[in-house]
Amino acid sequence: MTGFDTYTKLFQSIAGVIKGQDNTIALLLAGFAAGGHILIEDAPGNGKTTLAKALAFSADADFKRIQFTPDLLPSDVCGVSIFDPSTQAFRLHKGPVFTNILLADEINRASPRTQSALLEAMAESQISIDGKILKLDDFFFVIATQNPVESRGTYPLPEAQMDRFALKLSMGYVGPQDEVAILTNQETREPVNTVVPCVTKPEILAMKKAVDQVFISEELKYYIVSLVGQTRTHKGITLGAGHRASITLMKTAKAYALFSGSDFVTPEHIQELAIPVIAHRLVLNPEFSFSGNSSAGTIHDIVKSTKAPG
Repeated sequence: MTGFDTYTKLFQSIAGVIKGQDNTIALLLAGFAAGGHILIEDAPGNGKTTLAKALAFSADADFKRIQFTPDLLPSDVCGVSIFDPSTQAFRLHKGPVFTNILLADEINRASPRTQSALLEAMAESQISIDGKILKLDDFFFVIATQNPVESRGTYPLPEAQMDRFALKLSMGYVGPQDEVAILTNQETREPVNTVVPCVTKPEILAMKKAVDQVFISEELKYYIVSLVGQTRTHKGITLGAGHRASITLMKTAKAYALFSGSDFVTPEHIQELAIPVIAHRLVLNPEFSFSGNSSAGTIHDIVKSTKAPG
């Protein structure tokens, strides 16, 4: 099975449960195939948890969910050593981070100390407990969610944590026809519970390797560097995107190209991913922001004003 075939099977399986979100599903799978992590910011009830479950069940992956709350501790995420009287020794009790796909639900409700417990795991695919470094699965993938409409009892993610996410997505509301389809699906059952594995782990790992083989020209690499670099000199941006944004844009563009049936990246692939990859990494000048400007709008303007190769 080719990487494109694996993507198609995953997409169709997830789209059978998540109606009217084809673009979101494609972006989620691009981040997944490129080895990044995803932040979904949206109002409650739009299917964020269902989306994560649909991916895990379709991929035959281990899935765990953490409900982030103000009293959640780092050990609740990573694990802790517990003394076993029967052996007179400490035994490691692994936390939910030891899984394939981890849903960090409402991540902005936990304290900064607990949020940072995910940093090493997301960046290095490892955690440290009692001075020991423990490797996570090659399959490790984080989908974090946060609610943008509430501020009480929340701790905004710091820039360093935001930069760990490959893409930031928003599902939004679907049209009436798709919402009726959702009601019909929910009439007698929970559709996500009917999802069965459609691909194997070796096939997914092969898809990830296929992404690495997609060709990107030197001209397009300079194009990526130009787009990201302009965020560092823009008068309305206090903090621009770093090198990680450039790397992520290249890797996700290669995944997007593979998913479109191409073995090389085009400017259009980069342009479609620029906002979800770059916008959440920016810190806007307060005056610029108060004037009605947004990070997404600023990236849109940068892409529109930058000449693409070819």
